[in-house]
Amino acid sequence: MQLVPYADSSRWRLVLAPVWALAATLVLSALLIAWAHAPVGRAYALLLQGAFGSRFAWSETLTRATPLILTGLAVAVAFRARLFNIGAEGQLYAGALAAVAVGGLHGGTGWNLPVVILFPAMLAAAALAGALLLLVPALLKTRFGVDEVVTTLLLNFIALLLVSLLLDGPLKDPGAMGWPQSVALNPALEMAPLLAKLRVSSGLLVAVAVALVVYVLNQHTVLGFEMRAVGANAVAARFAGMPVGRVVLKTALLSGAIAGLAGAVEVAGRTTYVTLDMSPGYGYTGIVIAVLAGLHPLGVVAVAIFIAGILIGADGMSRTLGVPTYLADVMVAIALLAMLTSTMLARYRIRWR
Repeated sequence: MQLVPYADSSRWRLVLAPVWALAATLVLSALLIAWAHAPVGRAYALLLQGAFGSRFAWSETLTRATPLILTGLAVAVAFRARLFNIGAEGQLYAGALAAVAVGGLHGGTGWNLPVVILFPAMLAAAALAGALLLLVPALLKTRFGVDEVVTTLLLNFIALLLVSLLLDGPLKDPGAMGWPQSVALNPALEMAPLLAKLRVSSGLLVAVAVALVVYVLNQHTVLGFEMRAVGANAVAARFAGMPVGRVVLKTALLSGAIAGLAGAVEVAGRTTYVTLDMSPGYGYTGIVIAVLAGLHPLGVVAVAIFIAGILIGADGMSRTLGVPTYLADVMVAIALLAMLTSTMLARYRIRWR
């Protein structure tokens, strides 16, 4: 068996690739649902109803999608320049810690600054923390050729250990009765809900705004062109006179800042404090979202809502039919593998020997 590039570059094959991937995901997931002795049609109906069947369902789906949009954007920005950022999870926690450090009620008081100053300072601190955490692997990559996949992945565990240290130390909430959580955020800094009596917050608007900014940056700025050029062929970009190392560092700062902002939005829009289990893997799921979206910023928004819908809807499906909730994670993994396979087959044909 051999993979041979198509002689013609048909745009329709690439356009239809996500459609084939979705169809393959539904078929393969249906086999797993049937294996669990559950009716496939009813299972899918319950999944859709749990994710999008009511105002409450939409609220929960969009609440889950908010950090996923930001981590997906962080990964998409980095991958566009072939900086393989696997550390969005750690950068999210770094941003959450920085947000609480700036906007938390330390000793019951806080910084005693006006909200119009403290709120942007909190977001800026979170973005800076995430950016600095990714800057280290980027410097190691550009100066010494160290593989950033390894360094960013390992920094996730370092970040979580730092969270554990701070939650039992300087940032520990004295009123948590020994429970490892940070001090609470100043209530004046919490993001307002978009809908009355529902959890979805204005952090969703922040995430969508960041997606629009990244889209404009990619399509209409010099940095966006340099990122695409370096990602396409770093050797050719360097030969053309582009400062490849500098572009990689700028990309790292932007990607890490977006992931750090996800931590601040999660704290200010949902949890109000930091715990070790604050993120159920938002950073790692962001990698799946970015790949499924083809690294397109606006596609990241749509895919994040789709993935969030699967994760939220699977809970209702599990409660009603007794299907394991882990099926949602399997469906997301199948979607990623199906997307990679369909994209490959859109570019290459199989020649059997």
